[in-house]
Amino acid sequence: MSDFIALPAGLSLQGYGAMGVMVLVGACLQGVGGLGFAMFSAPIAALFFPGLVPGPLLALGLPLAVMSGLREFHEIDWTIAGMAVIGRGLGALFGAMLLATVPEKPMAVTFAVMILIGVALSLGGWRVTATRGNMALAGCASGLMGTITSAGAPPLAIAMQSLPGPRLRATLGGIFFAGTLLSLSMLAVVGRFGWAQVGLSLMLLPWVVVGFVASNPIGRRVPGAALRPMLLTLATLGAVGVLVKVVA
Repeated sequence: MSDFIALPAGLSLQGYGAMGVMVLVGACLQGVGGLGFAMFSAPIAALFFPGLVPGPLLALGLPLAVMSGLREFHEIDWTIAGMAVIGRGLGALFGAMLLATVPEKPMAVTFAVMILIGVALSLGGWRVTATRGNMALAGCASGLMGTITSAGAPPLAIAMQSLPGPRLRATLGGIFFAGTLLSLSMLAVVGRFGWAQVGLSLMLLPWVVVGFVASNPIGRRVPGAALRPMLLTLATLGAVGVLVKVVA
């Protein structure tokens, strides 16, 4: 049980503080735009705190999803969320199977390039609508990316870019809650998420709460028209971050 409460070997107080600041900023981004936590944190963690990827970052996203969904609960689009969760469950299962049998880097590169192509098409005028079919596909891609890299939000950012802010944030909270539970379950089955990872997640949880609370006044000042470019920017950064992780 000592492994449950112990920091990873070699992690200093300064290192823990740096992790906390990273998590706080990511949680604030997600509180404002509905996503951004993993897309901001995963590339940094992969370079400097590899012990956080993928399990602990996914686990930290769980309470963040709960807070996001509850804050604007009445705005959740249950049809969109349901299709995305079904897709994410299938994607998470497939992602866990691939982690156990296929090298991670080629898969990560493929997903990142596909996201960058999707962003480029969106900037060129291609608008994706959040239909049931599109959400199922986006959910599947999100489950794959999330299970393998911790950053599963970019496909959802592209599919949901046209939704109003409150509906976007609340629905994403519901999707991420169910999807993260599925991804963590799959990681546990293949031996990639255990008590040590749970303990580290709990140590960083206060930083998530502080970041989300800070997003409340900031989010009220962000105009609705700014959400789409913000989502596409975060999707781009997430994809580039995955490529940086692979190169590193």
